[in-house]
Amino acid sequence: MKILVTGGAGFIGSHVVEHFQGQAEVIVLDNFRSGHRRNLAGLQHTLIEGSILDRAKLDEAMRGVDQVYHLAAMISVPESMLKPRECVDLNATGTLHVLEAAEAAKVRKVVLASSAAVYGDNPNVPKVETMLPEPKSPYAVTKLDGEYYLELFRRERGLATTSLRFFNVFGPRQDPKSPYAAAVPIFIEKAVRGEPIGIFGDGEQTRDFIYVKDIVGALTFAAANSEMGGVFNVGYGRKMTVKSLAEEVIRLTGSPSVIEHKPDRPGDIKHSMASSDKLQQAGWQPRHSVAEGLAATVAYFKSLKA
Repeated sequence: MKILVTGGAGFIGSHVVEHFQGQAEVIVLDNFRSGHRRNLAGLQHTLIEGSILDRAKLDEAMRGVDQVYHLAAMISVPESMLKPRECVDLNATGTLHVLEAAEAAKVRKVVLASSAAVYGDNPNVPKVETMLPEPKSPYAVTKLDGEYYLELFRRERGLATTSLRFFNVFGPRQDPKSPYAAAVPIFIEKAVRGEPIGIFGDGEQTRDFIYVKDIVGALTFAAANSEMGGVFNVGYGRKMTVKSLAEEVIRLTGSPSVIEHKPDRPGDIKHSMASSDKLQQAGWQPRHSVAEGLAATVAYFKSLKA
């Protein structure tokens, strides 16, 4: 089998590459806009350096491929607010390029990394796929665009596609130094260094954190099921407060770090949790837990400090 991972040098993409070691020929297409070469160190793959907007590079990467894991994107909500046109180019137009190239190459399945951001500020939890999308950022709008394009190609052109809405993914290789970094890598890096951990507001906002290995499991499950079309949430269906996350990170690291409360951040949603019933009814089951994922992620960050 031959697979293509667009954005394969990124946090999640590199875990997909790692998953297929010894199982498939892996092609990575990445222009290192937000990914890192170090994420692919020691992993067997063929790297094609370029953007999904470069049709020649995309066609080269797609040649002979069975499955496409489409993770290349502008990945930050705040960045998309600052650069909406670039976000549309990368996430909407780029996805359309991927679909056209996949159709031309007669790929068996395309799986898109979408996002729970498409639900917007709807306070109802858990989030279910039948909810009306309420995207509040160019990032969320373009992820929704991608879902519609995948469904269009599935319905009208016979290209097998699935879109997966990720909730709060965390794990090793997540970049804490990005200006738009997620809470888990920031908290762990601060704790390992013994520095104060800042949280916005009272810390009682809740998130559905999911370990990256289970995200990979969902991606590969969707790719292996050619008849499985449409949109699916991927989360654990459990909520954890940001404050309790910080407290657990401090405990796991044995850190002297203290929690510092910062002013509320405008635009933050209070509560987010997935219903993954639809995906589980299709046959997917998570194999890990938040506790297991946090322990592995802490061990990774400690190894960087050693």
